[in-house]
Amino acid sequence: MLEILKPGLETTVQELPGRIGHWEQGFPPSGPADPWSFRLANLLVGNDRDTAALEWQFVGPALRFHRDCTIALTGADMAVKLDDTPVPLWQTLRVRTGQVLTCGAARTGARGYIAIAGGVQTPAVLGSRATFHMAGIGGVSGGALKNGERLPLGEAASSRGLLQVAPAARPPIDLKDRTRHEEQAIAAMLGPNDSWLHSDAIEMFFSSEWTVQARSNRTGLRLTGPDFTFSERAYSKRPEHGRDPSNILDHGYPLGGISIAGQTAIILIHDAPSAGGFIIPFTVPRCDLWRLGQARPNEKLRFRQVTMNDASAARRRLDELCSHQSLVDLARWIA
Repeated sequence: MLEILKPGLETTVQELPGRIGHWEQGFPPSGPADPWSFRLANLLVGNDRDTAALEWQFVGPALRFHRDCTIALTGADMAVKLDDTPVPLWQTLRVRTGQVLTCGAARTGARGYIAIAGGVQTPAVLGSRATFHMAGIGGVSGGALKNGERLPLGEAASSRGLLQVAPAARPPIDLKDRTRHEEQAIAAMLGPNDSWLHSDAIEMFFSSEWTVQARSNRTGLRLTGPDFTFSERAYSKRPEHGRDPSNILDHGYPLGGISIAGQTAIILIHDAPSAGGFIIPFTVPRCDLWRLGQARPNEKLRFRQVTMNDASAARRRLDELCSHQSLVDLARWIA
C-alpha cells in the first residue's frame, strides 16, 4: 500500500491509453497530460510504459510507503526528499518500508509523475484506472487523492537495476532546455473548420504569441491573443449554425482541437467534451500534447503549421524515445 500524507494539488491516478470508447456517453479519455514523462517514469521502474501511476499539478504530494519498492519521478522540475535526503528525478530510486517521499512545488513545467514498480491497482472504471474528476471516477474515492487514503500496488516485475533516462531523451520542459530543440513552437494542423476563418486570421494565428490564461485546466487551455477575422462562410450560414461567426452546428471535437469561442482560443485536451457548437480551425496532434500538459499560466506559446505526415513522423520519433533504448544503467553512467 501507498499512503497519502499530503495530497499536493490535484494528485490523481492516470493510465494510458485512458478511457477509450465512452466519449459519446460523456467520458473523455483522460490519462496523463504529459504522456512522454509518464511513460519514461514507468519504464524506469520496470513497468509497462502505460501502467497506472500518479500525476500531480504544480505542487507534489507527500507519500508513505508500506512496502519496499522501486519508484521514479519525472516531469516538472521540483525539489524531492526521501525522508530528509534530497533525491533526483529521472532515475530509479529504492524505497524502504516506512519511508516518506516529499515533493515540492514545480519550478519549471506544470505536472509531475510518480511511478511505482507494479503500478497503482485502484479499481478500473469503464475499462480504465484514469481519473476523470468531473464525473467522480478514478483514484480511491472518485477524483483527486485525499489525506489518509491508501492506494493498492501491484506485484513488481523482476528488477532491471538502477536506471536513468538519458538527458537527450527527456522532454525539454524547462524553457532553457528547449533551445536544444530546433522546433520549439507547438505543432498544429489545419482543420477541421479552418475554412470558417479568413486567410489573414490563419496567418495571424501561426505568427502570433499566445498567453495561457489562469482559467485553464485538464479540460482546456484558454489562450489570450489577437482577435480572429472570419471568412464569408462564417456569416453566410443557415440559422441553425448560430449567430456568432464562431458558432457552428454541434459537431465532434478532436483531442487537441483548438476551439474558437467568440474571440477566445481554447485548446481541448484530455478531459475535454466530445462535441460542441464552436469551430475548430486548428488541431494540435498527439505528438505535441505533452507540451500543453506542461504549460503554466501566463506562459507564452507559439504554433507552427504541420501536415498529417509531419505529425505522424513526430509521433513515431516520440514512441522511439519512450522506450528502453532511452534508459542508461546508472552504475555505468556514474563510472
